[in-house]
Amino acid sequence: MSKVVLHTSPTAQWHALVSEAEAAARCELNEDTASYLVFMLMRFVTRPKSIKNCLALGYLHGLLQRGRLRRQNLRDVGDQCLLYAGLFPDHAQRSSLSMGYYVRLGRSAYHALSSDRADDIFNQLSRGFIDLMDVLLNMRELDDGRRSLDPLQAHELWLQTGSRHALRIIKESTGAIPPAQLPQIVH
Repeated sequence: MSKVVLHTSPTAQWHALVSEAEAAARCELNEDTASYLVFMLMRFVTRPKSIKNCLALGYLHGLLQRGRLRRQNLRDVGDQCLLYAGLFPDHAQRSSLSMGYYVRLGRSAYHALSSDRADDIFNQLSRGFIDLMDVLLNMRELDDGRRSLDPLQAHELWLQTGSRHALRIIKESTGAIPPAQLPQIVH
């Protein structure tokens, strides 16, 4: 972020930041998912302690609920997984979990809430999870340009999810495109 631009409202400020990260990610989110991302970030900023430690239990608990509680719990798990994968990738490293774990769990939580309609927001979030994660990873890099992932994290993320952001880091670090899979070692 080369200059400071103040907008008339926090929503406009977050929207501008998401738009800038989309451009950096070379990814265009549709209006619904971009708006969801803006409001999710605003919720997180006002409730930073709402991040749960054991997302798998939250996911299972959400699946067992009905109605509003089910929707809220599964949405929170999906949102938290998206935040961990996109804004806090080092959390995965410290917790000995792969970023792919957060991607799979988050997509599953959103999918559990989705209808079969293509325009359903949770269907869009589940299908577009990796693009949303890539936008958040780019958002981390806007201020100082430091990479959000080291080359090894990027390679693992690319193999597990096909993340375009991770692939870009690999290309910048090595000047090459890695093979899609590592060769099997026979003992």
